[in-house]
Amino acid sequence: MVSARSTALRLIVKQTENKAYSNIALDGELSRSQLSLQDKKLATALFYGVIERMLTLDRIISEYSKRPADKLSARVRAILQMGLYQLMYMDKIPESAAVDEAVKLAKKERNPQAAGFVNAVLRSFIRNEKALPKGKSRTDDLSIKYSCPEWLVKKWLSELDEKRALSLLESSLGQPPTTVRVNVLKITPDELVKTLEAQGIKAKRSDILPNCLSISNAASIESCQAFKDGLFHVQDIASQICCEALNLENAQLLLDVCSAPGGKAFTSAQYMKNGRVMAFDLHENRVRLIKSGAERLGIENIEASTNNAKVYSEQIPKADRVLCDVVCSGLGVIRRKPEIKYKNPEELLRLPEIQYEIMNTSAKYLKKDGILVYSTCTVSDDENKRVVERFLKENSGFEAVNVLEMNFLGNRAQALKTPFVTLTPMDFDSDGFFIAKLKRVR
Repeated sequence: MVSARSTALRLIVKQTENKAYSNIALDGELSRSQLSLQDKKLATALFYGVIERMLTLDRIISEYSKRPADKLSARVRAILQMGLYQLMYMDKIPESAAVDEAVKLAKKERNPQAAGFVNAVLRSFIRNEKALPKGKSRTDDLSIKYSCPEWLVKKWLSELDEKRALSLLESSLGQPPTTVRVNVLKITPDELVKTLEAQGIKAKRSDILPNCLSISNAASIESCQAFKDGLFHVQDIASQICCEALNLENAQLLLDVCSAPGGKAFTSAQYMKNGRVMAFDLHENRVRLIKSGAERLGIENIEASTNNAKVYSEQIPKADRVLCDVVCSGLGVIRRKPEIKYKNPEELLRLPEIQYEIMNTSAKYLKKDGILVYSTCTVSDDENKRVVERFLKENSGFEAVNVLEMNFLGNRAQALKTPFVTLTPMDFDSDGFFIAKLKRVR
């Protein structure tokens, strides 16, 4: 019978080799498995834990092995990663069980020496009181501690103040918060809290936004009946703030140029009682996600279709509002997709030009006195403020305006009273996110 640990092992090897999205790989594997609920939870914890802490785990392996972690066979490396993760971060699993289960997995390898090697590395680590390796510099130490590539540690420390950089590093590990946006077309926030609690889910109204709830104990929030009934959609607080920045109450038309899977379009459409949203994506399969989401929520003022955001279309009408939530590196959502941090940084160099093209093209659809919001789920000056600064330099008909004037947030509103906003978890416990707000003045 397939065990939780062997399932996690297979997933880790596949993830390392294929670089797939971790959540998609895990969901597919568990849906096909015959594991009990408890074993699924263990497999999930091991899989996400190893992906999240892989840099740290590999540094430990290299400390106790004559061969670096990346020179070991993929399966032996993953077995060691799982064993070390249990020893370091899973207090409820006895050390003896963590070692013994790792050795059992290693005995199934074709290499007869694998089991002895795995046993020796794990027991040496225990004898050394499970101490982390020492880095060659402060940034290397932070890289080991937070399992974050040193290039990214240096980038955040250079572009942000230290407190914000450390908040990103600290929040990149562990369970991220779950927030949802109440579908006010069907239910009030207080009614949804009661409905969720009746379904065994703890929910609390946010003190930041009126139609936002925080969820604290839902293993799979999208499988509950309230979700299926279209009473809410899952959306991070930063994305909800982004929609607030559009000032949609009196807008007649919003263009959401990079919309899929549609969360911002869904929230925006609920503000526009007498207006409509045109939501676009490059690929038809992703447009279907927008359409199915709107149907589930019962939102009728969204029109979803395919469009290349980099190419101007005469068929798209002029709009009061334009949202450019552009393709980005995703460095702000590492806590949800830990595999993102292992990307080659050279792969990210092409993004600013694409982002600028989308912004420059989208601005042509905006009416005079209209508002354009540029946003990303990354924390990177190259993809954020430098793209917008270039646009403003080359487009004199636009001016930057404050993202929000939200006096009900008290002192926390100061973070939003500026044209360029970089949100980190220390602000609203949100993902890392960037918002810039521009007005067309001529």
